[in-house]
Amino acid sequence: MINVSDQHAPRSLIITLYGAYGRFAPGPVPVAELIRLLAAVGVDSPSARSSVSRLKRRGLLLPARTAQGAVGYELSTDARQLLEDQARRIHTTDAPEDEGWVLAVFSVPESQRQKRHVLRSRLAGLGFGTAAPGVWIAPARLHEEARHTLQRLRLEPYVDLFRGEHLGFTPTVDSVARWWDLAAIAEGHEAFLDRYARLLQAWEGRTDTPPEEAYRDYLLALDSWRRLPCTDPGLPARLLPGDWPGTRSAAVFRALHERLREAGAAFAGIV
Repeated sequence: MINVSDQHAPRSLIITLYGAYGRFAPGPVPVAELIRLLAAVGVDSPSARSSVSRLKRRGLLLPARTAQGAVGYELSTDARQLLEDQARRIHTTDAPEDEGWVLAVFSVPESQRQKRHVLRSRLAGLGFGTAAPGVWIAPARLHEEARHTLQRLRLEPYVDLFRGEHLGFTPTVDSVARWWDLAAIAEGHEAFLDRYARLLQAWEGRTDTPPEEAYRDYLLALDSWRRLPCTDPGLPARLLPGDWPGTRSAAVFRALHERLREAGAAFAGIV
């Protein structure tokens, strides 16, 4: 069993919970169930209710009643699209192919510089690197998710998206090291390995899989993992340093998912 730390914010855990189980529920998740499931990962009732309210104000959760008349929350259309996009990133742990690039070229008027800040933040959160001022780059497979994100945030009037090849004078492997902070990305993978490789080893040494314990460990591992594929663009191996830790961290997460997810679903009871 692992300890809940500050890195597991209640709002993040709610999004992770819906991504793992809630989006497959046949109807709204009752508030009482949300509180129970969050309590299992160390979130008290006031924090859970406050975080649900914030997600409601952001338009990610919508109040609705279950078939039995209980008050609950379901995902908005935007939130469902966000989680489906994110799920593809989270669960695609195989080595990516060399597929070309997508460029996001943007220009935001000075009078709307707050939108410029949001745009940069969201592109970085999608795994884009900076090729030049106002020019961001990512593997081509991320273009659809980038399009969804920009449309959801009403930022598409400021951005043009292009697909193409790198034909510059600097070798691509050198350019990639300039476009992304690979050391920081690697550090994130190492931190995940430091925490969860031992957890996986502990589970592999067991023959039982208690549902509540499996749910708790899986949700916390998923909450930690889901940030990594959203900042790591998933570059081809030939463009990465040798012994890239992302390969090992993806293998650890995949093994935890296979070991714990279904047993955790029995405790969640909402799918």
